[in-house]
Amino acid sequence: MVISSIRHIGIVVKDLNRSLKFYSDLLELKTYMNITETGTFIENLTGIDNVKLEWIKLIIPKGGLIELLQYHSHPDNTILPENKGFLSNKYGYSHVALTVDDLSKLYIKMTQLGYTSKSEPLISPNGKVKILYCHDPDGNILELIEDL
Repeated sequence: MVISSIRHIGIVVKDLNRSLKFYSDLLELKTYMNITETGTFIENLTGIDNVKLEWIKLIIPKGGLIELLQYHSHPDNTILPENKGFLSNKYGYSHVALTVDDLSKLYIKMTQLGYTSKSEPLISPNGKVKILYCHDPDGNILELIEDL
């Protein structure tokens, strides 16, 4: 077997503290590690000279990690669309799907905290899951799914 599991999902963010609030306050993920890296190793790994990046790994309770990365030395200055969210048909990273316990309750909390989604929670055509797409503070799409 070549692949045995997903170790972590890395998401580059503009403001690590702002994104941490979303992933910890809304999704209730706990910090596992927080490291700032510079030097030869990280330069060779990323292919970026004089790079300085900071990352926080967050524990997904039933397995895996989400890694939030902020490039302090080489930030991406791409301007997000007006709706603050990328569309799911763009090439490359589309979304991360996360299983949640109570999507209706999470949706209420999400809107109270000022985060956006494409819709209210929807029931899938087969009736097996409740689902929605929402955006983190950098516009990355998260698919939140509750098994019914």
